[in-house]
Amino acid sequence: MAKIVIPDDAPPVISGTKALAKLKEYGEVTLYTTLPPSPQELVERIREAHTVVNIRSSCKFMADVFNVCSDLKHLAIWGTGTDNVDLNAAASLGIVVTNTPNTGTDAVAEQALALMFAVARRIPQIDAQVKRGEWVRGMLTQLRGKILGIVGTGAIGLRMAQLGRGIGMEVIAWTPHPSQEKAQAFGFRYLPSLELLLQEADIVSLHLRLSDETERMIGAKELALMKPTAIFINTARGPLVDQEALYHALAEGKIAGAGLDVFAKEPIDPHDPLLKLPNLVCSPHTAGTTPEALENGLNMAADNVTAFLRGEIKNRVV
Repeated sequence: MAKIVIPDDAPPVISGTKALAKLKEYGEVTLYTTLPPSPQELVERIREAHTVVNIRSSCKFMADVFNVCSDLKHLAIWGTGTDNVDLNAAASLGIVVTNTPNTGTDAVAEQALALMFAVARRIPQIDAQVKRGEWVRGMLTQLRGKILGIVGTGAIGLRMAQLGRGIGMEVIAWTPHPSQEKAQAFGFRYLPSLELLLQEADIVSLHLRLSDETERMIGAKELALMKPTAIFINTARGPLVDQEALYHALAEGKIAGAGLDVFAKEPIDPHDPLLKLPNLVCSPHTAGTTPEALENGLNMAADNVTAFLRGEIKNRVV
């Protein structure tokens, strides 16, 4: 039977699931429920594996790892992002990389919407005030009638557009590869540049993959284009944003607030000054962790593995 290794189920999500049971029907499974402390330890865990199921993006599958794992034929990623994988190295060595697209679409879009509401309505601050016995009344932001700017119109971006329209927002979008069919079907309009979207939107929500082209695409220059009343939402990847520039934009009132599920480095340092800002609402990269999304993604990852072992390839990245 094929040797299948899960080197990074920490904290555990696949342990005890139907997906794990399915993998055990097809191969000899070794499961680790602690993160490897170093690239060397990752190599030791997967050195003899035919297939690796990657759970956490903190495990980096770079060329130096692939080069010493001569038996590795398939890297099955749970999730959509592949920024922790050297895809060129994998392709050059004939290692197939698969992922699980669109399994957390609803969950991530709902988190983006929740963060948008939490910032606009100042929910964390008001909740804390009431619980302290204070009764502070003040003006809040209404979202109906505002302009929602979607950056990236993949599955999650499109779902976010639907949710925004559902509460009465006007939706605009920008993406490197626009589709007028999508715009017509989902009821939004594309703008010709990111700069124009940033200037026009009341809410900016990021839904792009991390790549060399998109890393730190939102910096001081881009944030300066936004309205001082605007809210910035990121449930995609932290390195899409210059986090220091975002801190200054929030601290200096250049934008009204932000809602973040992702950070430049995770977990974020608890002493990071960003966390002291009253106009920031955040969550610990947990947008996609609903029971439904977890089950869908894990089952798809297991299906990708079992299909590969049968000689088929599903959801191939490279």
